[in-house]
Amino acid sequence: QVQLVESGGGLVQAGGSLRLSCAASGRTFSSYGMGWFRQAPGKEREFVARINWSGGSAYYADSVKGRFTISRDNAKNTVYLQMNSLKPEDTAVYYCAARTSYSSSNYERYDYWGQGTQVTVSS
Repeated sequence: QVQLVESGGGLVQAGGSLRLSCAASGRTFSSYGMGWFRQAPGKEREFVARINWSGGSAYYADSVKGRFTISRDNAKNTVYLQMNSLKPEDTAVYYCAARTSYSSSNYERYDYWGQGTQVTVSS
């Protein structure tokens, strides 16, 4: 069983930056593929970024490529999402997720989810 707790969301102006953190419980965090997803009001949950267990492979949605960076610190059981050059269209609730295999861009393949953290970007 893994519990995930996100933090770091907030209100920021367009062009600003935020860093989201996702702290995980459990002794086997280093074996989990991790992903960040987001969901805006009235829209489906969408893939943002994912990273495999070693941190050596990271993948991004086209909409955030070059602006967002996912990373992980297995010693701290934490995965991060550094978000730069934020745009109003990045406004959403951001969720981290874990699965007991390679990371995936498909949210249905994840076993565990955090409660989400709100990111609001004003224009």
